[in-house]
Amino acid sequence: MSAVAIPLRRRTYLSVDYALKSWLLTTDHKRIAVLYLISITLMFFVGGIAATVMRLNLLTPNSVLVDGETYNKLFTMHGVVMVWFFLIPSIPAVLGNFLVPLMIGARDLAFPRLNLLSWYIYIVGALFTLGALLMGGVDTGWTFYTPFSTSASTTNVVATAVGIFIVGFSSILTGLNFIVSIHRLRAPGMTWFRMPLFLWSTYATSVILILATPVLATTLMLLAAERVLRIGFFDPALGGDPLLFQNLFWFYSHPAVYIMILPGMGVVSEIMAAFAHKPVFGYGFVAMASVAIAVLGFLVWGHHMFVAGVSAHVALMFSLLSYMVAIPSAIKVFNWTATLRKGAVSLRTPMLYALGFIGLFTMGGLTGLWLASLGIDIQVHDTYFVIAHFHYIMVGGMVMAYMGGLHYWWPKITGRMYPEMWGTIAAIVIFFGFNLTFFPQYILGYLGMPRRYHFYPPEFQMLNVMSTAGASILAIGYLLPLIYLLGSLRSGSQAGPNPWDATGLEWQTSSPPPKDNFLEQPVVTGPPYDYVGRVARLAAAAEGTAGGRQ
Repeated sequence: MSAVAIPLRRRTYLSVDYALKSWLLTTDHKRIAVLYLISITLMFFVGGIAATVMRLNLLTPNSVLVDGETYNKLFTMHGVVMVWFFLIPSIPAVLGNFLVPLMIGARDLAFPRLNLLSWYIYIVGALFTLGALLMGGVDTGWTFYTPFSTSASTTNVVATAVGIFIVGFSSILTGLNFIVSIHRLRAPGMTWFRMPLFLWSTYATSVILILATPVLATTLMLLAAERVLRIGFFDPALGGDPLLFQNLFWFYSHPAVYIMILPGMGVVSEIMAAFAHKPVFGYGFVAMASVAIAVLGFLVWGHHMFVAGVSAHVALMFSLLSYMVAIPSAIKVFNWTATLRKGAVSLRTPMLYALGFIGLFTMGGLTGLWLASLGIDIQVHDTYFVIAHFHYIMVGGMVMAYMGGLHYWWPKITGRMYPEMWGTIAAIVIFFGFNLTFFPQYILGYLGMPRRYHFYPPEFQMLNVMSTAGASILAIGYLLPLIYLLGSLRSGSQAGPNPWDATGLEWQTSSPPPKDNFLEQPVVTGPPYDYVGRVARLAAAAEGTAGGRQ
């Protein structure tokens, strides 16, 4: 992206004041992003510990580590924490908070105080839910299906639902802030089609957050009212309809998949352009694909209910719509691949994560088409095939993108470089460990092993041993970045303003950025990812310098 030269300030958001009070009362979007980063990382490891115990329990067919009730509480904790307190907020709340004002050339988001409030709401919801999960637990599963959640369970369903209800307001405020900021605070010259693709995906994600999250909040409120006041919404014994719960829950929860994956797609677009040193192929199509995914994502929730008794006509309609939503996702994958052609590709750590995202997301997307097919879905519904598909999209896709984005913008966030060798090792270990963990689960599901069971027939043990071994490798892979990224804060080399030689306004200010991002208002004069123009300008500048010396 072309822009005028921007003078830099020396004082950064990290060097102003280290007092705890200054952080807890800050309205600086960069500091709030760091607060989210710390909080979300803690939640990631809480959910990861629950998953580790589950996989260790499944090492043998007879469930010698935990009993069935504890196992039910473990996979509920894993799902609740990972979905609502890590996967959904991670890229928008961390990278989005840090980058959106920098990318649009603004001093901050439109509503700085609301931004801080969103973090406090997140913390309150997280503490509420964690308290419920740790003090007795919940055994309904993260989907809270009736009748488990309405009458069968005697665990802390209402308290957990209240925590999720609270954290939903954090998502709504974040989405509102991004929408208004992108509309109103873009730098002069930054038209819609001069915006980086990360902003397109963030904008589409924010629209989903605003429209879908209230549906989940309403559903959980009705669930709590039914349990506490015995008003019949979902329980047939009280005159309710369990299919109503499923329709409301999945009307939110399938668009929520795109809340998780769309920001990751934006991250991958930025990384592909930077490390291929080329504009993203078909920029306009990739941008519009984000919008198409956001729209179509609201029309496919019914494919979660093919075995719930819906009519054949409804099932066929949702099957067709589910195939359609794959088209804009395929556009992105093909355009990313075309971006690499004849590019000066550099296989640095962020690029390894981006390539891993493309491979794993494609695998998850293709198996998603299997689940959109009525015949196959009926066979593999509620088996480990569904778990493998979901994790290839969410962990193989979204988490790989999050790790890639964190490594890509880490020098901008901290002003420090991490050790490239360890970054490469971690990316490879995570990719290998992930596939060893979840690919055997495709086979298990196809052979008929049901999910959410704490025991299984002995003939499935070998594949479960492979999956547990992969989970151990994956855990090591996730611990490595925690170690060397924290170490880089103390011993990492200085990054400089633009260590990747990338385009974009965020790379034209210091690392870390000054408190107000820019000393003067930047003016955008060219398209995003203008690497050809950048090379020409650098060559002209070098020639002018050489002429001056002569």
